[in-house]
Amino acid sequence: MPPLRALVTGATGLVGSHIVERLRKDGWSVRALVRNARDDDEQPSHPSAWRPNAWLRERDAELVTGNVLDLTAFAQAAAGCDVVFHAAAAVAAKSWEEYKTMNVDGARNAVGAAARAGARLVHVSSVAVYGASGRYRADGAKTDEAMPLAPLADNAWYARSKRESETLVLDAHRDGRVWATALRPSVIYGPRDRYLVPRMGRIVSLGVAPKVGAGSNTLSIVHAASVADGVVRAATLDVAGGKVYNIAHDFDVTSAEFFELASVGVGKHVRFVTIPRWLLGASVSAFRRILSLVSGGSLGMVSDGAAASFLTRDNPFSSALARSELGWSPPVAPDIGIPDAFRWWKEHR
Repeated sequence: MPPLRALVTGATGLVGSHIVERLRKDGWSVRALVRNARDDDEQPSHPSAWRPNAWLRERDAELVTGNVLDLTAFAQAAAGCDVVFHAAAAVAAKSWEEYKTMNVDGARNAVGAAARAGARLVHVSSVAVYGASGRYRADGAKTDEAMPLAPLADNAWYARSKRESETLVLDAHRDGRVWATALRPSVIYGPRDRYLVPRMGRIVSLGVAPKVGAGSNTLSIVHAASVADGVVRAATLDVAGGKVYNIAHDFDVTSAEFFELASVGVGKHVRFVTIPRWLLGASVSAFRRILSLVSGGSLGMVSDGAAASFLTRDNPFSSALARSELGWSPPVAPDIGIPDAFRWWKEHR
């Protein structure tokens, strides 16, 4: 196989950086679309702070200044590439217009840029497309890609934006404008995480962790390296064209195990605070407020109901199709990946 060249959007983020890492490991040439490629614009607030542009250059990625909302710059960056990996997205915006602009319009430009370059397009979607309640089947079976998408709540802006952007991408493939596929991760964690790990890490650092019942429910989480594995495999397999794949269940991890492994990474023994199920609604609201105060922000797209389900219900998704068709092989076990993610956060926060 001749050397392959890729353009990665969102390369300074969690998923994008792991895609870059995986591509370089596999021998790809990588170009990263970043807002500003100049080193002198990187002024870390602390010597240990992560410098994404420098990190990308250390991995021999070519940095190109541009924006996914600028089709001309996007298309110029994609020129000469075999695959466009579109991982850039808004995940904690404050309005529908913000989500629509970044996620829907950005996906539309990804289609245009890939089509002009004659490149394949791999779109990072989300299990959010199933909706907060639609992901749980009445018969208790796992939700797979054949599951019809239920109507979304009016304020489910993130889910709506990911659903609309995914539809744009798959319609473009169906119409013959571009070869495309989409992958739906669940909640992603790993080194360079800016959302789940920092918020949970600040709570674990206080020496406490919530537990509902026995804490035996399996969480809807997936390591970023596992997402990258599926994404890169999909790019090179013809069978993936026009399809979507759940990348939402690499290993079974219970909520109690997650916090215990997180405490290893943080270096702080945790005491579990048991929450009776009848107090769950109020407790989750309080927990979210604590997270917001400690982290200095809101939880964005996560509602109280979704947070309660995340902490109490088993992971509802099946990733069997990705395993069978893509040969998806998650590379990082949770007993390594979870402490490592929290250790990275502690060292770089």
